[in-house]
Amino acid sequence: MAESTRTAETVSHPGSGALSAPGAARRYWLVLTALALVGGLSGFGLLAWDNPMPVGSRGFWLIANLRTENLIVMAVVAFCQTLATVSFQTVTNNRIITPSIMGFESLYVAIQTASVYFLGAAGLAMLQGVPQFILQVLLMVGFALLLYGWLLSGRYGNLHVMLLIGIITGGGLGSVSAFMQRLLTPSEFDLLAARLFGSVSNADADYLPIAIPLCLVAGIALWWKARSLNVLALGKDVAQNLGLRHRTQTMQVLFLVSILMAVSTSLVGPMTFFGFLAATLAYQFAGTYDHRYIFPVALLTGFSVLTLAYFVMNHIFYAQGVVSIIIELVGGSVFLIVILRKGRL
Repeated sequence: MAESTRTAETVSHPGSGALSAPGAARRYWLVLTALALVGGLSGFGLLAWDNPMPVGSRGFWLIANLRTENLIVMAVVAFCQTLATVSFQTVTNNRIITPSIMGFESLYVAIQTASVYFLGAAGLAMLQGVPQFILQVLLMVGFALLLYGWLLSGRYGNLHVMLLIGIITGGGLGSVSAFMQRLLTPSEFDLLAARLFGSVSNADADYLPIAIPLCLVAGIALWWKARSLNVLALGKDVAQNLGLRHRTQTMQVLFLVSILMAVSTSLVGPMTFFGFLAATLAYQFAGTYDHRYIFPVALLTGFSVLTLAYFVMNHIFYAQGVVSIIIELVGGSVFLIVILRKGRL
């Protein structure tokens, strides 16, 4: 409430802007430049480190091109997770929840587990391929639309009830998945476990021609709605008094969020706290309410965190498989710190 009030005061002040404080614009562009440098250097490090060929030679670029696929996947995941999390937190007016609360990742885990449970180890192989990737995205987006349409379109539609139903549905899917996992053989469970941790190695290059256009369309649409998101952040009553069709705008934003989350989850698997971590840092770095400025900072923060984490774990600790676990651990710790500082949910 305090943040909404402060934002409202800033918006209503004549002559004020998103970066109205002295030095705010200079600080913002310095932060953006620093994040771009960190992300660029980490990305180049992933391409060049341990490359046996001389820098700039034909062999060097051939090896670097083979590593470019993972870098593109990281950029897509950072784009999807950060834009979706910032937009979702704005429409729900709550900065401690993530779109994962709507059950996207629980549905992904249920699909992967059910394929092994009913079809055996061959089930995972049957889920590989462009048609299967598109089917998973459609299932997740359809699931989200069903939830939004049911709980937000009625006369008594309520955002908080929708979040509660999403938590319950996610918990139910998680319980069903846990039950099926207990009935798998050790070898089947071992194969399944590798798919249940978010990793860029889960992505297939054939998915990118589908994933990138979907992300760009949803991301550009959210950027186009940046000013509406600024008003939505003020709360339902204020937004309606300012003439914004709150329910329509909320459903449109949630639909775009569902596309981004479905693409990211289907591509690399669950990354529950990554979006939360990047969004929380972005709010601190950007120092403004305006989503036109928050989105670029969030994107660069997410990309820097992801590339830096993979560089450190790949080339210093030689433990690529635990990158997502480390990110989830740090993200979960930041979540607890935010909760303790706020003193409430």
